Order: sequence, then structure tokens, then C-alpha cells
Amino acid sequence: QVQLVESGGGLVQDGGSLRLSCSASGSFLSIITMGWYRQPPGKQRELVAASISGGRSNYADSVKGRFTISRDYAKNMGYLQMNSLKPEDTAVYYCTAFICVSAGGCRDYWGQGTQVTVSS
Repeated sequence: QVQLVESGGGLVQDGGSLRLSCSASGSFLSIITMGWYRQPPGKQRELVAASISGGRSNYADSVKGRFTISRDYAKNMGYLQMNSLKPEDTAVYYCTAFICVSAGGCRDYWGQGTQVTVSS
């Protein structure tokens, strides 16, 4: 059973920083990609950042230059460093990963989410 668990959310003031962590546990062969989505209050879930193959990363325009996604392959961990936070960054943040549990047995997994609140 593969499980993703986020941590690091909380309340921070405008301009502050937070670092989210995502831990992947269980029995699996490999983590292909990891990413972060967020769902602001009353809005749809949106992509924030994704760490894809070859060390490349994609970011939403709204977070470019402020957020940095990274991975620790040895520890099966993912991180989202969020700097210069704004009130509009307030959302539930979800970790997601495309994980292979067997040859041909790959799919997306999601964490339970962690709340980030930025006060003005």
C-alpha cells in the first residue's frame, strides 16, 4: 500500500516562507514524478509545481521565482520551498506522485493535503 503524507503547512504572514514535505512510503519499485497541487477556498485544484524526468521542473506562472520544488531520491521525499508568500497562496496543498508498484503497474497517488494560510 503506497501512501503519501504531507507536512509543513501552517499559518504564515505575508512575505513569509514555508517548506512543505511529502513522504512516500509502502512497497513500490520507483517514483517517476512528484508534484504539488493546491486548492484555494472555493476554487478548483491547480498545479503548483512538478518535478519531472531529467531533473526538470515546471511551475505555475503565479509561483515562478518564489517556489522551488525538489526531491530526495534516496529518502523518497519531495519538498516545496515557498518564499515571499502572498495571501492568494492560501490553499490546501497536495502532494502527488506517479509511482510504479510493479512492472506496468503505475499510477498517480495523492496525499491528504496540508493547509497553508497566509495572513495579510
